[in-house]
Amino acid sequence: MTDAFEHPLNRPHQRDRHRDRYNDRYRRIVFFFARILIGIIFWDILLPALGLQRWSQRTRSNRIRNVAVKYRALAIHMGGVLIKVGQFLSARVDVLPSEIINELAGLQDEVPEENFTDIRQLVEGEFNVSLEELFLNFEQHPEAAASLGQVHRAIIKANKESGDTLSNPKDDEGFINVVVKVQRPDIETIITTDLAALRTVGKWVQRYRPISRRINVPVLLNEFSRILYEEIDYLAEGKNAETFATNFTNRPGVRVPKVYWTFTTKRVLTLEDVRGIKINDYAQISASGISRAEVAERLFQTYLVQIFEDGFFHADPHPGNLFISPITSDSVSTRFDDNKADNWEKNEWLLTFVDFGMVGRLSSNFRTGMREMVIGVGTRDTHRLVKSYQMLDVLLPNADLSLIEKAEAAAFDRFWGKNMRELLDTTPQEMVDFTHEFRQLLYTLPFQVPQNLILLGRCVGILSGMCTGLNPNFNVWEGLAPFAQKLIAEETGTIGKTLFKQIEKVVQSLLSYPQRLERLMDKAEHGELFVHDPRLVTEVDHLNKSIGRLAEAAIFAVLLMGGIQLYLAKEYIFGGILLAIASLILIIIFLKGLRGLSKK
Repeated sequence: MTDAFEHPLNRPHQRDRHRDRYNDRYRRIVFFFARILIGIIFWDILLPALGLQRWSQRTRSNRIRNVAVKYRALAIHMGGVLIKVGQFLSARVDVLPSEIINELAGLQDEVPEENFTDIRQLVEGEFNVSLEELFLNFEQHPEAAASLGQVHRAIIKANKESGDTLSNPKDDEGFINVVVKVQRPDIETIITTDLAALRTVGKWVQRYRPISRRINVPVLLNEFSRILYEEIDYLAEGKNAETFATNFTNRPGVRVPKVYWTFTTKRVLTLEDVRGIKINDYAQISASGISRAEVAERLFQTYLVQIFEDGFFHADPHPGNLFISPITSDSVSTRFDDNKADNWEKNEWLLTFVDFGMVGRLSSNFRTGMREMVIGVGTRDTHRLVKSYQMLDVLLPNADLSLIEKAEAAAFDRFWGKNMRELLDTTPQEMVDFTHEFRQLLYTLPFQVPQNLILLGRCVGILSGMCTGLNPNFNVWEGLAPFAQKLIAEETGTIGKTLFKQIEKVVQSLLSYPQRLERLMDKAEHGELFVHDPRLVTEVDHLNKSIGRLAEAAIFAVLLMGGIQLYLAKEYIFGGILLAIASLILIIIFLKGLRGLSKK
């Protein structure tokens, strides 16, 4: 992979007639962000320090809007990575000011298209045949233009030898409607130039201590560059789409386009045409008789499954990549096994995913930390929530865990159960009271951003904004609760097995005591064990009794917890047996205690 942070103009193979063009591009990006940073320092740091905070706040809205307007114009003109950044920002309706959201929203649809002559030349160069020989029809004007490529509608003929089969029974004479995703010419050089500029800006930002102690900007940019270079490998994207489709084979309600490998290379990707309603076309969704609240719920639940069960998720859920497809006689709903449907048994529409260039993969350890977090939030267990932070490595080494746990408990008391609209309508005084109570925690901000959270954090941020846009009353707590209960049920079974193993170990240990005692007596008989202090004998006797009581207490605790867990898992018979044995041991311990008191 090309080094994303080596300035492209310093590499010999790129010293050509485009040198001045990319040099100018690099300078424009750097100077733009430099002006923004200078403005932030002046308005948000210097003026408040001089006692002019009111002036800063009064002009804040207009300043934010002006920055968004300028960034949008620059991104549309230059394309590349800047479009990607703008699309991400425009989807964060749950966090960012409306001035930014409203201005950058157009970036989803206003990316300029490439000249068709360049597109034709690229496709023909990939297959070494003319466009007319390859496709029965290829539309010159793109269906959609994205930051790294653009999509054209086309028609191909089914090729049984290559495995291409009809997905739509109404295709005449083996003709298949497809979409062809074509990479933008010179996109790799453009990405390299943009990332080099962002690296320069990142170095400036990294010098600000409150940021550098929580975020390793160069590392995050390296991860971002890796993701972008993977996204322009269309062979990898095709494999990602097939992996996603396999994961959802028996989960009705989700649709993934078929990949036609005969017409696919690293820079050209041909997919099944899956027309639908854009997920942010709220008027059309409602006009089709589809509940926007149901769309938000299915979208949210689908991502929970991807993240916590599959460990493989679609990491670019912006509105251009998600569609609603009403089921008709022409649809591909027969792809799903209705006998294995879960909560989406009666599907009147499908949630369609496209563009799998950006996907996330989560390790089993990382998913364990995420599961802990969901269970902690779903059950309002602050200790478990803080534990999940540690597992995910989002806390700084010297973080005050007790203070964080206390703050989480207060946050649950004040905000848990509120929907997104209610959270956004939180009164300023309520926030002031909360920040005043935990001002020490907010001052130290003991959180950091690990490298493996960059994709997931971006995805969750966009997803949150999309769900809120579909349903302003979307309640993340209600969505998490059933999933948390499911995880707890799975965990209960695991705990039950673990407890049985622990019981087995305790029993084996108790059974070994006679043999160990016999060896001890043998040593005493052979003169290998000497006791010179009579007081030591008494102490050893007391120690033995204490160990015996401790063993009894340990057995009681294991049996009690095992019985409770099995009873909660609705294994009433086995749970009742363990609880009965635990009760018997408790009675024995109690009687021994009374006997000891009577001897005294």
